[in-house]
Amino acid sequence: MASRSDTAVVALAHRDLGGEGAPPFVLLHGMLGSSRNWQTAGRALAASRRVYALDLRNHGMSPHADRMGYAAMAADVVAWLDAHGVDRAELLGHSMGGKVAMLLACRHPGRVSRLIAVDVAPKDYDWPAHRLEFEAMNELDLGNLKSRAEAETRFGARVLGWSMRKFLATNLERTPEGGFRWQINLPAITAALPELERDPLAPGDRFGGPALFISGGKSAYVQPEDRPAILAHFPSARIEVIAGSGHNPHIEAREAFVRAVASGA
Repeated sequence: MASRSDTAVVALAHRDLGGEGAPPFVLLHGMLGSSRNWQTAGRALAASRRVYALDLRNHGMSPHADRMGYAAMAADVVAWLDAHGVDRAELLGHSMGGKVAMLLACRHPGRVSRLIAVDVAPKDYDWPAHRLEFEAMNELDLGNLKSRAEAETRFGARVLGWSMRKFLATNLERTPEGGFRWQINLPAITAALPELERDPLAPGDRFGGPALFISGGKSAYVQPEDRPAILAHFPSARIEVIAGSGHNPHIEAREAFVRAVASGA
C-alpha cells in the first residue's frame, strides 16, 4: 500500500463479528496485530454486543500513513465511529490498542460507555526485545523468501519463542507475482517505536466512566505498582488479573477473558 504523509485521518478497515441489534463494542488490536486476532474472542462477546474489530492504521487491511502517533490513531477511531453512526461504544484495546483506547476515552469521554484496557498501563515502556524483533523484520530479505515458515527460521535467536516468530510472520502476504511483502507499514511503525513505547496520557487526562483493566498474571506489562497511575487517570477502574495468562489473555485464556469482560456489562 502507498504511504501517505498528510495529516488526514485514515479510513479504518474492520470486521463485523456479530451481535446485530446489540450495543456497539469496538476492539483494537496491539502492535503488529490486526482485527483477525479478535475473531474467536470477538464472536464469543457478540452474544450480548455488536462487536466490531478494527485494523489500526498501518496494520491489517487499513491504509498506510507516515504518521503513527497515538493522537492520530485515536482520531482514526473517532472518525470510524462517526462514519458508522456509532455515537457511543464500549471500547476495548489490547497493548498498543489499549493505549489508543485510553487516550480516546480521556479526550472524548462522551464517545465511550466503558473502557477496557488489556495488559497495558498508562506508563512508558522500554522493551529491548521489541527493538530486536523490528531489526529482524527489517533485515529479512524478501527477495528470495519462499514461505512464512522460512521467515520464522530466518528471524533466528533475536526473536525469542516460536509463537512470537510465527506471530511476526503473519504480517507477510503474497504478492501477485508469488513472492512476499509486508502487509504492515514496517518503516512507519519502526520509526514510531520510541513514541509508541511512551505513555500517551498527559497528567490531566482523566476518564471518570466505567473502566476495566485486565492483565495477565504471567505478563510483566502491568505491575501492582501501576495501580496508582491507573486510578489517577481512571478513578472508577476495576483491575482484574487472569492468573494463567501471559500478554494475550484473549487468546491464551479466552474463556476467562470473555467472562471478565462480560462481568462488567
